[in-house]
Amino acid sequence: MLEQLLDALYAVVLGIGVCVLYFAGTNFMLEQIFPDTDGFSHSKDRWRRAIQPWLFLTPALVLLSVYLVYPVCETIRLSFFNFGGFDFVGLKNYIWAFENPEFLHAVLNNLLWLVFVPTLSVVFGLVVAVLADKVSWGTLAKSLIFMPMAISFVGASVIWKFVYDFRGPDADQIGSLNAFVMLLGGEPQAWITLPFWNNFFLMVILVWIQTGFAMVIFSAALRSIPEETLEAARIDGASEIQIFFKIMIPQIIGTILVVWTTITIIVLKIFDIVLAMTNGQWGTEVLANLMFDWMFRGGGDSGRGSVIALMIMIAVIPIMIWNIENFRKEEESR
Repeated sequence: MLEQLLDALYAVVLGIGVCVLYFAGTNFMLEQIFPDTDGFSHSKDRWRRAIQPWLFLTPALVLLSVYLVYPVCETIRLSFFNFGGFDFVGLKNYIWAFENPEFLHAVLNNLLWLVFVPTLSVVFGLVVAVLADKVSWGTLAKSLIFMPMAISFVGASVIWKFVYDFRGPDADQIGSLNAFVMLLGGEPQAWITLPFWNNFFLMVILVWIQTGFAMVIFSAALRSIPEETLEAARIDGASEIQIFFKIMIPQIIGTILVVWTTITIIVLKIFDIVLAMTNGQWGTEVLANLMFDWMFRGGGDSGRGSVIALMIMIAVIPIMIWNIENFRKEEESR
């Protein structure tokens, strides 16, 4: 443990040191190339100002190229080659994908996740954000609901694995859900092995995590609604439900859409929860887990794995573009 902490500290110190040396060194070289010592200082100062931003951007551009642009280009290339990436096979891998029942089932599961997880997260987050401000212990409630955001997806999966735990029909049950079912007189079940329904049991984990995120954003957005508008509606006889649907939601609809799309992107890339809970068994396979299986397991098939990875990327891109465009329009309207 101590050795790992020292390694982490060493990495942090080394990283900061390299950054300081880079920026100090490049600025020093810039001053040497364009010294402020003669009658052309104004022109040289203009050159320094033009070059200096690129000195700050260069490391980020290099990292983006190495860890984002190059992998995307290489993934596209590999999708047209065989399992080892040596023989060109054209569209064979793409044809395989759309004819493969496992791939199509993973697409269906991803669609289920896309429909239910963002919807439930946004609804629960919005309801909690509204109700928590109406009670004295609302701050405590918000803190408890937000806490799962501090847990990794794998850590959350381990927690919920105990909730869904099943020890056999004649064994003592330690799973919270089975304990509750038995308390009501029902029979314990192996919940995560139940076809179709087990997908929803896995979705609950992500909803549990993302509700806190949605709640925090909505709480901030609701505070921006003028109190005078709400008071005027109450004076005019509007009920709290009418105020919620006809005043609050229209006022923060932009925020709702941003939160919705943000959670949607997370759902499209969902991997950790499925891997930790079922590893894609019992009909719970999703695209990211299927991609991992084809790319890295059983000898690996870089061609088919790359096709699945590209499908995930293609699904994410339109949502990201919509978010960026929406943000740009909001900035221009201010």
